Amino acid sequence: MQLEQAIVISQQPIQGGYSLLHLRSPGIASQVRPGQFVHIKIPRLEECVLRRPFSVFRADGDTLTILYKHVGRGTRGLKDTKLGETLSLIGPLGHGFPSPQKDCFPILVAGGYGMAALYLVAKQSPVKGIAFFGGRSAQDILCVPDFEALGWTVRVATEDGSLGQQGLVTALLDDWLERERTNETPEFFVCGPSGMLKAVASRAIARAWTAWTSVDNNMGCGVGACLTCVLKVKSGEDWTWARACKEGPVFNAADILWEEIE
Repeated sequence: MQLEQAIVISQQPIQGGYSLLHLRSPGIASQVRPGQFVHIKIPRLEECVLRRPFSVFRADGDTLTILYKHVGRGTRGLKDTKLGETLSLIGPLGHGFPSPQKDCFPILVAGGYGMAALYLVAKQSPVKGIAFFGGRSAQDILCVPDFEALGWTVRVATEDGSLGQQGLVTALLDDWLERERTNETPEFFVCGPSGMLKAVASRAIARAWTAWTSVDNNMGCGVGACLTCVLKVKSGEDWTWARACKEGPVFNAADILWEEIE
């Protein structure tokens, strides 16, 4: 983890209010592992003391890329950054995804821009698997060509039916598990809304499959000091608190007390 002044090298609007922010950040980019995040001090938002967390989508050489959606004052501050401007970053932060096991079949499941946290999993995986992306509409299905370029199969579900199968991404996953899955043992890598995380976790736990879930708890400090992002995890026969920003955001689904997750 380090503090670095990253240089904005490009802004790339893609669709549906989403953008890619490309930053030159040699110290952090070289250390990023799949599923980790950076904490960014938003420019021109001096009245807000806290930084904002963003998953690292890509890390190539001395650059890293953030995928974000324009939803409020913080992301508007990112949208208004100019080429050559510097942003204060702390990172890489958090406990990310492990490398997929060579004797398992990797399955990515993402809701909306949850796929941003999964690209580096796909890139570094020794086995090419299948990715299931879900969103409200076609505008929320992002960067599919990036995953396909890595050799992954991508299946899509949208709630309004504007792209792929109509319905929830978990229904699409269920269809595949029932009709197309081979005898290889699945290993899941999941990022998205809590409801989707719980749904995929329940399917994996019921069959004794491994699922790695990236939780999206609200974070304050991002470094484990403020305890605003805690969740309950198993500890032997009991439970304990874990910090999403420090012990997470990625947890083995079998370790989380899902009944306590809203």
